[in-house]
Amino acid sequence: MMKEERAEGISAEAGGSRKIIHIDMDAFYASVEQRDNPELRGKPVAVGGSRERGVVAAASYEARKFGVHSAMPSVTAKRKCPDLIFIKPRFDAYKAISLQIRGIFAEYTPIIEPLSLDEAYLDVTENLKGIISATKIAEEIRARIRAETELTASAGVSYNKFLAKLASDHRSRTGSSSSRPRWGQYSSRPCRSGSFTASDLRQPRRWPGWASKPGST
Repeated sequence: MMKEERAEGISAEAGGSRKIIHIDMDAFYASVEQRDNPELRGKPVAVGGSRERGVVAAASYEARKFGVHSAMPSVTAKRKCPDLIFIKPRFDAYKAISLQIRGIFAEYTPIIEPLSLDEAYLDVTENLKGIISATKIAEEIRARIRAETELTASAGVSYNKFLAKLASDHRSRTGSSSSRPRWGQYSSRPCRSGSFTASDLRQPRRWPGWASKPGST
């Protein structure tokens, strides 16, 4: 691990690159409902309206096996999965848990870009813990989320937001970081613990679209 941390630090310093983590909560709304109601665990669950014009806001992994996904009309979801259980959204509960998770992020970096209640980018180039390895930070954050909320998260690491999100999306879809897909000239590599996919840190000096600190470029 020490060699990995030194290599990552040297790469960032030499290339002027950033260290970005993309965190995505796994099936967030549905997972919260299954956590809070043990009777729903292991069953296909959809958060959303069950009426004719209803739409699925989130689906559990058990429901996804039948092809149910977010933004799908509820009637279509029910057709695909006759045993699907619909749960009314509890956005106050989801927001409270989201704020709890962001509190964990804030212990590592003040540079947080939330995309929604269940997704965010973190710039950990100069983090509050003084940890060189972004991979290690992502591992710690995932472990803390699991321990403190009983929920799971996917994480991707790279020098820009685009590749970090690709890495976490791959982890979320496959449930494993053992495969090694290639995106253009970039490759993803599993971290040593096998907990998530980390994209190789390589050169670029700038990465557009990131609002880090006031007045920064």
